[in-house]
Amino acid sequence: MSLSKPTDIMYNLMGAYLQRLYTSPLRTKAVTSCIIAALGNVASQKLSGAKQLNEDSVLAYALFGLLFGGPVPHYFYTYVRLFVKHPLRILLIERLIYTPCFQALALYFLAIFEGKSHPVACAHLQRLYFPTLIANLKYLTLFHFINIKYVPPMLRVLMANLIGFVWIIYIANKRAKTSKKK
Repeated sequence: MSLSKPTDIMYNLMGAYLQRLYTSPLRTKAVTSCIIAALGNVASQKLSGAKQLNEDSVLAYALFGLLFGGPVPHYFYTYVRLFVKHPLRILLIERLIYTPCFQALALYFLAIFEGKSHPVACAHLQRLYFPTLIANLKYLTLFHFINIKYVPPMLRVLMANLIGFVWIIYIANKRAKTSKKK
């Protein structure tokens, strides 16, 4: 009996998430993205051996997740499906148009949300954009194809956020190393 309790909790959480996703999809995706982005940044800082948590960075990632990480993919996947039905074509659009734009948006606004000036944010963007974009295309394309092909549309942003959790750890480490070199 006691072993069923964690399962019950997971079912209840998943049921609540799906209910919220049905009644308020944009808000639910934004809040979920906010939480996952913040947790990804905290995990990145812990894995890199930081003795003290950089709260500005955690806040920047949470804010980015809330304002962009949930809403932008929500609208992208909603509208791309209106025009394109084939999963491979969606993947090509997502990887060749959406990903480069979203990557630039993420790098720039993360720096801005951390309190950096526009010139400093642009400098970070110039240093990090191509290495992170190439790594994204190289390592995440298969996961995005699986997401587009096999995951139900209602859960795509959640799955993208879970993929993004690992990606956030990568980006946060890359940004931290770039900041230390400077």
